[in-house]
Amino acid sequence: MTDTHRSLTVDRAREGVYVARNADGVELTFGAGGMSPVELLMAALAGCAAVDVDTATSRRAEPERFTVRVDAEKLTEGGNRLADVVVTFDVAFPPGPDGDVARTILPRALAVSHDKACTVSRTLEAPTPVTMRTA
Repeated sequence: MTDTHRSLTVDRAREGVYVARNADGVELTFGAGGMSPVELLMAALAGCAAVDVDTATSRRAEPERFTVRVDAEKLTEGGNRLADVVVTFDVAFPPGPDGDVARTILPRALAVSHDKACTVSRTLEAPTPVTMRTA
């Protein structure tokens, strides 16, 4: 049986600075002087899609350029949220038959990531209830 549960902890390091830690002990510090939680959300979205697309295309050719940009508008009316989220891939492959194949499958890899594979974008687009509670 596959373990489907995901969990991590966030501890306060000092005022405005936090450390996220996963079950493997990998840590990521964020907050004041670093990335904000909203930027981490945007990075998770870009990263999830990047892994999907990179896995599919780099089997054919190693990219010469691979950059993913996320743009969004932060809205505050009715509660803070992001709107008009756009993920843009700027990817280049070398000339030649392998690069041609990678370029050909790039649009399909983007579509598969968005429509099926990327847990982050799929969760953001789905009506996903979030429960906040005290221990």
